[in-house]
Amino acid sequence: MVARSDARSPSALSVLTPSVTRMTHLVLFHHVAGLTPGVTALADRWRAAGHEVTTPDLFEGRTFGSVEEGFAFVQSIGGFDEVRSRALAAVADLPEAVVYAGISMGVVAAQHVAAQRPGAVAGVFLESFVAPEHVGEWPAGAPVQVHGMEDDEFFGLEDLEPAREFAAGRDDVDVFTYPGDAHLFVDSSLPAHDRDAAALVDERVLAFLATL
Repeated sequence: MVARSDARSPSALSVLTPSVTRMTHLVLFHHVAGLTPGVTALADRWRAAGHEVTTPDLFEGRTFGSVEEGFAFVQSIGGFDEVRSRALAAVADLPEAVVYAGISMGVVAAQHVAAQRPGAVAGVFLESFVAPEHVGEWPAGAPVQVHGMEDDEFFGLEDLEPAREFAAGRDDVDVFTYPGDAHLFVDSSLPAHDRDAAALVDERVLAFLATL
């Protein structure tokens, strides 16, 4: 599907989040700063809308104040191979029919697990996207939303083009971009948080989940 760029406020979104949604089970993988209060708050908002949300802690309780600190920790535990291994182990006892979601580094985990494990219902990828050849093919028939800031040095400069290539020719993939250059803007506990953009992400994600 054609990628979309939108600077509107949440109140201007033409398709409002339904007041009643069908319950979906999501697995939300955290970003490189860990399972922060902002990640938990995002999961709680989705729960308040009627969904079940599992938030694996791939860092075993550790959180970090910057992307750099978090990345250094990832390197110390064996890099992204270890992150992917921990993500697979974290979902071993969960149902197969889930929506895989992630924020930044968590998208790497979400895409990898969905490629390795049958039953993915959909994907919600926040502030990152990895070309399938690097993490495994995305399951056919599972719709996807991708969200990120257009000038973010990680998403806008590295991940946006692969996301658009993935979406090209598909009617079940939406790529939404937001004005700005912040990374981890959906996390309300971090300095990069953008309240208006994050609210619009929430609104779009909840409308998406209601269609599954």
